[in-house]
Amino acid sequence: MPLRSFRSLFCLALLGSAGLQPASAAPDLASLFAQAWQRQPEAQAAALRHQAAQAERASADSWSPEPAALSLEGKTDRWQRNDGSRELSLGVSLPLWLPGERSRKAALGDAEVDAASERLRATQWNLAASVRQAWWDGQRARSALALAQDNLVSARQLAADVQRRFDAGDMARSELLQAQAALAQAEAVEAQAQGGCRAAAATLAQWSGAVLLPCAGDAVADEALGAEPALATDGVLPLADAHPLLADAQAQASVAQRSAELLAVQRRANPTLNLATTRDRGAADERYQRSVTIGITVPLGAGVRAQARESAALAQALEAQTRSSQERERLHAQAQAAQARAAAAAVQRDALARSAALAQQSRTFVARAFALGEADWPTRLRVEQEAQQAQRQAALARIDAAAAQSDLRQALGLLPE
Repeated sequence: MPLRSFRSLFCLALLGSAGLQPASAAPDLASLFAQAWQRQPEAQAAALRHQAAQAERASADSWSPEPAALSLEGKTDRWQRNDGSRELSLGVSLPLWLPGERSRKAALGDAEVDAASERLRATQWNLAASVRQAWWDGQRARSALALAQDNLVSARQLAADVQRRFDAGDMARSELLQAQAALAQAEAVEAQAQGGCRAAAATLAQWSGAVLLPCAGDAVADEALGAEPALATDGVLPLADAHPLLADAQAQASVAQRSAELLAVQRRANPTLNLATTRDRGAADERYQRSVTIGITVPLGAGVRAQARESAALAQALEAQTRSSQERERLHAQAQAAQARAAAAAVQRDALARSAALAQQSRTFVARAFALGEADWPTRLRVEQEAQQAQRQAALARIDAAAAQSDLRQALGLLPE
């Protein structure tokens, strides 16, 4: 399980390295997220962190809980009697596992490997929320610019028509001034939208390292939104255990529980097996003798200090388990709220799309009547403004509906795809 979950963490990084696109290609949300993840410090250090967790787990497979220790001792009477007494001892001390310590150490190592992988997935999920927000803000800015430029073209054409009719004596100067004022307002709105689009492009460049948002006057098509696969909003979507935040909380609770179980058997220091060989003589005219010493050191229990450590570990495990349960409830509530918002946004998108279509039909009819002199100027101006407002609302609702689906996927723990 640890290796499988760890491999999944690098799928997005591999996707990004294989699918980096130039600024003119206008990548979708998934490729933007892959590029943003590649630039994160956590992604670049992920392999080393995994190696560290695996090395900690491998320590439970060793023969000894701690490295062996060598000792070398020499004894002489050269500075006292100098009778030639010599003694040289070489020994090794090998710590031993306590009963049940090795298996619980291995269980803790497995839990820490899983926790490292889940923490990386949770980091990806948090990054996805920021990238999604920047992406949809950019799409709103791009759509606003496209509409502002379209409205500017219409305002210029309308002002030119009014100018011709004023020159022909068919319209009053006050009506000409109103058309020119509407043109100036359209120019101001277009300039503001241009600045907003450039600011959004700069924000996206922060994640990708390149300007990926084209600030052009083309309308934003549905396929250019980079919308993610839609999820059903008419039924209750279950919150899976694979949600990155929930999985991270559960992994942390598992680490705390395994730590408490390990401390339960570590009530004393590890016993030590001692093995030494000695070469000595009593005087200069005696021959060297060899001897071997075998012994074991068994530390006494730590008493109340061990109980304090175990109690603290149990309290931490209980807190982690409670936090995991609360996290599940919180994420479930967020998913339900996101599902409700997505359903409402879809209904609003369809209604405003119909409203915009009707307003455009009315705009075309009144514009034709105005050109023939069958409609007055106040009606022409009012219908023009109503059509522009309906277009803005419909475009924003279309993007908001796609963003609501993206938020729903985020609430359910799904990364951009």
